Amino acid sequence: MPARMTEDVAALLHRGTVIPAHPLALDADRRLDERRQRALTRYYMDAGAGGLAVGVHTTQFALREHGLLRTVLELAAEEAAKRAEGRPVVRIAGVCGPVRQAVAEAETARELGYDAVLVSPAGLPEVDLDGLLDRTAAIGEVLPVIGFYLQEAVGGRYLPRSYWRRLADQESTVAVKAAPFDRYRTLELVQGIAESDRGPEVALYTGNDDNIVDDLLTPFHVHGPGGPVVRHFVGGLLGHWAVWTRSAGRLLADVHAARAGDAAARERALARLAGDTDANAAVYDVRNAFAGVIAGVHEVLRQQGLLDGVWCLDSAESLSPGQREEIARVRGLYPWLGEEDGFIADRLARWLT
Repeated sequence: MPARMTEDVAALLHRGTVIPAHPLALDADRRLDERRQRALTRYYMDAGAGGLAVGVHTTQFALREHGLLRTVLELAAEEAAKRAEGRPVVRIAGVCGPVRQAVAEAETARELGYDAVLVSPAGLPEVDLDGLLDRTAAIGEVLPVIGFYLQEAVGGRYLPRSYWRRLADQESTVAVKAAPFDRYRTLELVQGIAESDRGPEVALYTGNDDNIVDDLLTPFHVHGPGGPVVRHFVGGLLGHWAVWTRSAGRLLADVHAARAGDAAARERALARLAGDTDANAAVYDVRNAFAGVIAGVHEVLRQQGLLDGVWCLDSAESLSPGQREEIARVRGLYPWLGEEDGFIADRLARWLT
């Protein structure tokens, strides 16, 4: 029997919300900085995030090799529970690896109170599509599943339309995150989900950090089993939303209002399209093929005082030349990003206590 979400959490996930991919706070010795790890979760919750994704790419997949997965999942779950104040929060744990590892990670997440798992296809080049789907079905016996289209630059692979239809056919699949950073592949994902009889039960979340506004505003006219249908990305599960999270909430509110017919809200959202892409290019280090993607997220949080440095588990992973200056440039250029600084400064001392 596939695992199920509670009704309130499932309703929130399908309505659409802001889900930041949670970073990993380290000290100068590259050990977990628990105080700042908790402060990050407090920031996301107070900024209005409707969920958290922990143990995912932005958290650094290598945390498993360092024995940190359970601890980091537990810290985020504890802080989210304290600050939820009765509102539903979608707690998502990343799982990866072969079937046995992925199922064991899902069991840990279930034990810690998580609602769903984001299933990474990375690191399994020898596994064919049938094997990936069998793996997902096994994980789905433990917790509901969010499928993940990961871009190739950080370990993903091509997944055809048929894969997404078959994934949506699995009763445990509740959502998918589209992050191929490719319009053709994003469309194929939407088409595949729509072709499934279960398509309406699978929420679409953008993970295309380079094209967030366009994904959220586009009505995808595709075909389902009964004929033409229109699908929308209802929210985002994004590494980019690990920074400027309160601003992301305002954007998503405008998108939802625009979809309900508010022309002014649509114009506000469209006005952010180029700026948000520019900001993502700086944070994700696009000029250097994403080499500084994790460190870039850390650098924004460091400049805001939430992190003490940009240290990653891999000592070779850091900012690229000029990336720090690019991040400072976009922070000063776009008002909706700069406004986050005051929000953080007013609360930082409490978050760090």
